[in-house]
Amino acid sequence: MNRRNWLKSSAILAGGLTLFSGSANQLLAMPGKVARKKLLEESINYATDESVLLAAPAPLKARLSSNENPFGPSAKAKKAIMEALETSYQYPSVYIRELTNKIAEYEGVKPENILMGAGSSPLLLAAAMYFSEKNGSNIVSGDPTYASLPRGAAEFNTAWTKVPLTADYKLDLDAMEKKVDSSTSLMYICNPNNPTGTVVDTAKLKAFCERVSKKVPVFVDEAYIDYLPDPKAASVMDAINKGQNVIVARTFSKLYGFAGLRVGYIVAQPELVKALSKYTAGGFSISATSVKAALAAYNDQEFLQDALKKTLASKKFLYDVLKKEGYEYIPSSSNFVMFPLKMEGEKFTAELMKRGVGVRNWKFDNKEWCRISIGRMDEMQAFADAFKQVS
Repeated sequence: MNRRNWLKSSAILAGGLTLFSGSANQLLAMPGKVARKKLLEESINYATDESVLLAAPAPLKARLSSNENPFGPSAKAKKAIMEALETSYQYPSVYIRELTNKIAEYEGVKPENILMGAGSSPLLLAAAMYFSEKNGSNIVSGDPTYASLPRGAAEFNTAWTKVPLTADYKLDLDAMEKKVDSSTSLMYICNPNNPTGTVVDTAKLKAFCERVSKKVPVFVDEAYIDYLPDPKAASVMDAINKGQNVIVARTFSKLYGFAGLRVGYIVAQPELVKALSKYTAGGFSISATSVKAALAAYNDQEFLQDALKKTLASKKFLYDVLKKEGYEYIPSSSNFVMFPLKMEGEKFTAELMKRGVGVRNWKFDNKEWCRISIGRMDEMQAFADAFKQVS
């Protein structure tokens, strides 16, 4: 088996979510069965911090570490799942095509512009492998940002050029553009950005994509785009129809509430879609129940707006708690909030976990930070009670 196909099969085996913690060369040097076993045993999960959840007491009062939507999936999606069980012995190829066509129609692109996947994680991994093919290449991203793609590429010996955020914790597009050189294979943009929850100016981002995509492909991860007031206006999806070398990633895992159902897709030029498809199982990795749920839920504005309304209410509650306790925070355009701590981050998360509340911690800008996902109001109250005890 050649390198490309072996990596593809290994990525599929790992569900598109994990990478071996050693070097790519170590992994490639192992016999097939040993390497696959190692990949599973010593994986690093880039989609969620499983160690946070595994360390949780029973029961966990508030699961606020993984940016999930606790209000979903919708009733329509649940009903579709139950109905799909009847014919779940069949491969869902027809429904994958139907969902692809439905997305293409709404986004104003062609079906051949779309590559489906079991969530966006395996598609980001596919891009990490594809854009690591060129020896001596580098990928440019903000810092901090969602690490799945650039960190994955680094596992395959691609340099990761990290560009600090602006003073208000947004992606510094100007500084990132200046980092593009002859060895750059990809520009990665997460907008809204994870973990800061900030969003860049739409007009500036679109102009950035138009300029930079002439030099290097621009990958725009829009996992949290549905939390913005006007997602369609804020998206760079129109760059595809303009023929720009731009890749847009979307997922049902956030506002749609599909984190455990696993449905996502990327949109790009047809030639690039074909190239990336060699590194992933694509739509074939989506289960019959999940694709039928996605068909029922896609663009269900009534549900999406209700989930957004609940998210905003919980976020306001969190803002009020932080203000009352004398803490600042980064205003968020997503379903999580980041705020600087007054103690060591790992100690803070450990103390909250003892009280049944799971959150994440970061270190950047010479500060200790907490990122808290927005949960149901009872979960936010559980955080508030624990927070007052340890802050």
